[in-house]
Amino acid sequence: MPDPQSPDGTGTEARASDRKSYHHGNLRQALVEATADLVQEQGPQAFTLTEAARRAGVSPAAPYRHFKGREDLLEEVARQGFLEFATRLETAFDGGRPRPLSAFLRMGQTYLDFAADRPGYYMAMFESGLSIAGNADLAAASGRAQGVLVSAAEALASRLPPDRRPPVRMVANHIWALSHGVVELFGRGRPGTRSPVEPSQMLESGVMIYLRGLGLIQE
Repeated sequence: MPDPQSPDGTGTEARASDRKSYHHGNLRQALVEATADLVQEQGPQAFTLTEAARRAGVSPAAPYRHFKGREDLLEEVARQGFLEFATRLETAFDGGRPRPLSAFLRMGQTYLDFAADRPGYYMAMFESGLSIAGNADLAAASGRAQGVLVSAAEALASRLPPDRRPPVRMVANHIWALSHGVVELFGRGRPGTRSPVEPSQMLESGVMIYLRGLGLIQE
């Protein structure tokens, strides 16, 4: 017998699949987490919406209820990553207690820990080629994370006379770039990039040399 059709032309079998998807729970978040896993395994350029749907246990059409397409889903992974990243940085800095320098160095370790704990999200954030400025929510999440580093740089610079303080956003960007470089070169155990120094030690020594050069620390 032919499959009965709904008014929109969808067959019974397809409608049953849709009902299963609707009962999946938080489908949007399931797709985000499935995509983060796929990005970790395959890289940010290789995953497909179809594979993300399969991992989430839903039909290939289900992602389109929540996302315009592949890039929209990847942007949401990056957005959530930046929000978690910012929260971790804020907790690590802890208002600069007990000293701005020790709090600043804690954030460096937090950066490395996040990259190790949440590699799929980290890769979506920094290695996917997304246009952060093209998505207001994503840009806001990224800006929040950067804002923690800017605040930390301001706390370090506050001991200097105003005319001797380096641009705090420049300092924040340099530290961010240094941290990312350590993750990329040494933080993932890639063949040919072994070092006798632990990534955390490498990052801390680089940050100390940089801050000393700017006159932000003297000890």
